[in-house]
Amino acid sequence: MALQAAQYTYQKQLLTWSILLIALVGVCVCARPNPVGQTSRQATDTLGKDKPYSSDKQLIAKGQSLFQTNCSACHNFRQKGIGPNLAGVTTAVTPTWLRAFVRNAPEQISRGDARAVRLFEEYKQYMPAFPALSDPDLEAILAFVHTNQKQRLPEAKNENLGAAIDDPVPAKIAKSGLRLRIEDVLTAPATAQAKPLARINKMLVLPGQPDRVFIEDLRGKLYELIADSLRTVMDLAKERPNFIHTPGLATGFGSYAFHPDFYRNGLFYTTHTEKAGTAPTDFAYADSIKVTLQWVITEWKITDPTSAVFTGTGRELFRVNMVSPIHGVQEITFNPLARPRSPDYGLLYIGVGDGGATENGYPFLCHDKSHVWGSVMRIDPKGTNSRNGRYGIPATNPYAKDKPTTVKEIYCRGFRNPNRICWTPNGNMLITDIGQARMEEINIGIAGADYGWPEREGTYLMNSRGNMGKVYALPANDKSAHYVYPVAQYDHDEGNAISGGFVYTGTATPQLQGKYIFGDVVNGRIFYVESNALTLGRQAVVQEIELEHAGKPTTFQELSDSKKTDLRMGMGLHGDLFLYTKSDGKMYRVAAVRANP
Repeated sequence: MALQAAQYTYQKQLLTWSILLIALVGVCVCARPNPVGQTSRQATDTLGKDKPYSSDKQLIAKGQSLFQTNCSACHNFRQKGIGPNLAGVTTAVTPTWLRAFVRNAPEQISRGDARAVRLFEEYKQYMPAFPALSDPDLEAILAFVHTNQKQRLPEAKNENLGAAIDDPVPAKIAKSGLRLRIEDVLTAPATAQAKPLARINKMLVLPGQPDRVFIEDLRGKLYELIADSLRTVMDLAKERPNFIHTPGLATGFGSYAFHPDFYRNGLFYTTHTEKAGTAPTDFAYADSIKVTLQWVITEWKITDPTSAVFTGTGRELFRVNMVSPIHGVQEITFNPLARPRSPDYGLLYIGVGDGGATENGYPFLCHDKSHVWGSVMRIDPKGTNSRNGRYGIPATNPYAKDKPTTVKEIYCRGFRNPNRICWTPNGNMLITDIGQARMEEINIGIAGADYGWPEREGTYLMNSRGNMGKVYALPANDKSAHYVYPVAQYDHDEGNAISGGFVYTGTATPQLQGKYIFGDVVNGRIFYVESNALTLGRQAVVQEIELEHAGKPTTFQELSDSKKTDLRMGMGLHGDLFLYTKSDGKMYRVAAVRANP
């Protein structure tokens, strides 16, 4: 039995390593085609049987740069993250098989290749074909990956946690019986030549006379949606010369928010990324830990708030160092329910992810009141009592009177990637948190609350110092930790990354009234929970809404012709529901809701 177990473990490792490579190249869209008719003899020779991967230092350095730019957002060599841990992948399969799979994975699957079929069944999706992938770039990436062989995690630390839970949520998400009829609105201007063509991200309604609708592209553009077209209002890349939108899937123009008195004071806020070391940071960690980039929060004073194009001046509020390009400052917002003279009016909420610190071996950076990572901050942009004097710390913040080492800007903490914040009509603050390897969360935001990351994922225990791809039952003494758990969750049998939404309050589709609409970034499925069922201590029932386009049932994977849809959603004028996919830049409006036939 021991021998059988060992053989099973080894076979499982081989399968996992195969998946790792597929995920690596599927995310590494750094392909640049060779000139027509030209092939790379050097790459072919290097990937031969006698010398699978190059040991040339310059080539490895090039591969490291390519990996950092194109792959590190999803992969590292310690843990499974958005994508698998890649340590040791190059020892698992032959270069011949590898190259064939990279060139055209769907073809290998359709031909019945045993390993390819197993991988497809395991992940329930496949990477697109890359027949024009540059041989030199592929060689460089694999040469670098080959220098990172399998690292043994401290599995002994898992022994007191009990048995790992293979399927955290066995019950499948049920169909609601509702179908959204969506209609084409527009295709956003392409800001790249390869997918994602347009990284359209956050849609926001600016109340006024009349109301205006905005949406930003992570590559720097802020657009106004006028009828069914987009007009450029601001280009952050031009306003900030140090602006960068790579590496990473969320790097660039992360989020924006209008001050509730925007039409009187012209104040507007943005987050964006710059290279490491561009300027002194306000939130740093030990010099021995790498800084990959910096997130910058800026206040803009717009000269004429009613103008079609925003012009004015900006001042930096603060900047934050990040260990890796993932899980940055992807959300800033004001509480839309706060009224003038109420304590929350004009206070800016800022979602700060863990920056990949946990999966890179620094969990202590994101579960400690003395560090800002993995938290939702709340600041007063008009104040001056922060350490740098550029903004204020509200006296009503839960840690405002805590010890000097505490980050008093923290409103609540214990998140991996708090990527969307909204408020329900009854006043609940909702925070969606993208998980690591198992769970996706919807949380009710409470001042001073700790949501558990990296010791918890969903309503489960996780070992941040061991294998983070596993979850365990909560310990018997869990109440002593005082963690606050999500009010709705789903596991990775259903999707990979939650796409936060909002409670529908429009009138065009009354069947959606009171429902919190959200989805999955990767597979593009649309879900909802009843907002009045979101209660601490209970799990709200998640249901799926199906799609119809041009009179036919469909999915966003079909519409975008991509297995990774990059789904986002927004609220337009009159509360209309918009759905859009970054993979192709397409935007849709929900025209009607009906029961499935």
